[in-house]
Amino acid sequence: MESNPTASSHPTLRDEEKGVIDESVEKRLSDSAPPDYANSTAVHSSAAPSGRETPNEKGEDVIWGVVDESVEKRLSESSPPDYANSTAVHSSAAPSGRETPNEKGAGKEDVFWVDFEPNDPRMPMNYSRSKKWVMTIIAAGATFLCSAGVDAYSFGFESMMRDLNCTEFQATVGLSVYPLGFAVVPMFTAAFSEEFGRRPLYIVTSIGFACMFILIALAPNIQAVIVGRFLQGAFSSTGATMVGGTIADIWAGKDRGPPMAVFSLCAVFSMGVAGVAAGWIEENPNLGWKWIQWIQLILAGIYVFLVIFFLPETRATIVLHEIAKKKRKETGDNRYKPKLSKLKVGRLIYISCTRPLRLLITEPVVTSFISSQLWIGFCWGVLFCLIESVSGVFRTLHHFSVGQTGTAFVTVAIGSGIGALTNMYQEKLYQKHYSKHGTEARLFGAMLAAFLLPIGMFIYAWSSFSFVHWIALCIGIVLFMWGTFIVYCTVFSYLADCYGPYASSALAAQSLFRNILGTVFPLFTQQMYRRLDYKWANTLFGCITILLMPIPFILFRYGPKIRMLSKFSREALESGQAK
Repeated sequence: MESNPTASSHPTLRDEEKGVIDESVEKRLSDSAPPDYANSTAVHSSAAPSGRETPNEKGEDVIWGVVDESVEKRLSESSPPDYANSTAVHSSAAPSGRETPNEKGAGKEDVFWVDFEPNDPRMPMNYSRSKKWVMTIIAAGATFLCSAGVDAYSFGFESMMRDLNCTEFQATVGLSVYPLGFAVVPMFTAAFSEEFGRRPLYIVTSIGFACMFILIALAPNIQAVIVGRFLQGAFSSTGATMVGGTIADIWAGKDRGPPMAVFSLCAVFSMGVAGVAAGWIEENPNLGWKWIQWIQLILAGIYVFLVIFFLPETRATIVLHEIAKKKRKETGDNRYKPKLSKLKVGRLIYISCTRPLRLLITEPVVTSFISSQLWIGFCWGVLFCLIESVSGVFRTLHHFSVGQTGTAFVTVAIGSGIGALTNMYQEKLYQKHYSKHGTEARLFGAMLAAFLLPIGMFIYAWSSFSFVHWIALCIGIVLFMWGTFIVYCTVFSYLADCYGPYASSALAAQSLFRNILGTVFPLFTQQMYRRLDYKWANTLFGCITILLMPIPFILFRYGPKIRMLSKFSREALESGQAK
């Protein structure tokens, strides 16, 4: 039978206002047949703790009531509900002695709070493990494509300068404005994902990302290329930022390590793969820079197809709103409302734009972590310098062709691959030492990276001679990329653990700083290498990495004390969000 709680299905509220169910109602419930879960709505009640704001304090009425133990027993013994058609509707019981809305006056409609059933398969966190991995790989594909777009573009400089009659610096500006889109746009997309869900953003941005390849490939001048690159970076920022949120939507904290490793690997590994492919495309006189764009367009088109058909919504608030909307449509009753509420989009934009800066300026963890922000930002900036310098080093000193130079970028993929393996071992260390060191157990790998970065950079710097075999340059790049990948993973994991529900804001501040440096560094790379030459310019980078070496050791020793000074970090710890 269809059970639809309406105002007329309850007795006139007298003693019921105090939470007492009439005996005749109890008897009628106990005598009735077990409910048909396939077509019914489960009604639960929960007492609001004293002092906590209930829905009534916001001007909304609810049905007060206490579920009889016999009813609870009958519900627990019944067959599992049909989640496709059933919905949990919660009503809150008024605390003892508190005035209910019915005592204040009638005329307001009741509200039925729609929530997920226990172990509800519609809740993203309860998806099957295989489905979660499919969704994780598809989401991480956005990161793979947007990172590949960084490296692949730079290999088309030679044919681009010839076809568009532009300078090398103008072509380099196209490389720099790409991460600028990364830095700015995520401040706004986080708010839109809260209001409209993650799936619409994935669809819109992946289509926009693909269309920008058309704009760049057909550009009549370098100015159009630069505009297209900035817009492409803006669209691709979804792959740089929202993928982490998607992983957090569907994976519990204890299971989140491997999916985050896949996400991080895609962010760096793809640069090496793209460099190898783009180098040989550029070397073919019948292809050149335009076909670097066309081939990426084909891959982006395939990705759009995968997103549309295989990536469902993962944000729980949006899923619950859709369930409530469906229930209102089925019953014609507008009193069904989702228990998880959404903020207004304007308010969300304000929070997403101001909270990262507030954390960066006022919070002890992020402020003390500015040194670590500088660490990852510096590594990211040097990575963009490597993209610029590798071509010059291998072609000038060892006379590599464009295709051979692209093949040298396999070292980026190898270094990030070793970093991913190291991160897997770091996860084991974290599980083993968490009870003793807490969140700082995330930093063991970073302490190794503190040595890898200067060693790799000095090898790369002092192998920049024609009489030194080119394999030494490759070894230096591998070590540097190994350390960079570890730092990348550490910053994400450590800030996420420190800030729990506020992690997205802390990570947004980190992303803003990191990508601004990624924008600035390529603009002076060629000038610096011309004035200092390769060995001294890279030696300068190596000396800076030495200055940054103490960062993970300081955080490992004093991190707990610093976090206790943080309001947001304390709240995360007390709510059980930080681990």
